[in-house]
Amino acid sequence: MGKLAVGALRAVLVVVLAGTVFVQVLMVWALATDPEDGSLPLTPLRVITILGMMSVQVALVCVWRLVTMVRRGTVFSHAAFRYVDGVIGAIVAAALVWFAVTAVNAPGQRDDPGVTVIMGGVGVAILGVALMVLVLRMLLAQAVARDVEAAQMQDELDEVI
Repeated sequence: MGKLAVGALRAVLVVVLAGTVFVQVLMVWALATDPEDGSLPLTPLRVITILGMMSVQVALVCVWRLVTMVRRGTVFSHAAFRYVDGVIGAIVAAALVWFAVTAVNAPGQRDDPGVTVIMGGVGVAILGVALMVLVLRMLLAQAVARDVEAAQMQDELDEVI
């Protein structure tokens, strides 16, 4: 992975992380100072937003660590699984948060239940992303196994020579 790509990705990760922290601070401030007017259940939505931003932050930190491992050439190791599992967990948490938003929003959509169905579909799509990352994790597991096998074969070859 090139230095330019890593630098660009890290810049994006920092900007997104700063944005999520900013949103969290605004939501906490709104919880403390802004009363609900009764039109929407704002308190649950604000709490859900804070939790959603936390799931994004976990994914960002895990991706940062994986990029670091790629740069060092250590990504094909068992240590990488912890971070890939963290990304999967964060995506599943984001899907659960989205389903919570859907549930909070559903009573206001009685006249147009299609919105709730679409929101539920988005939650299922988010879970689909988690499944795709799970498949990528399986590919990583195969690559790690091949790397270990290649190292063992190299050791055997070194002994013969």
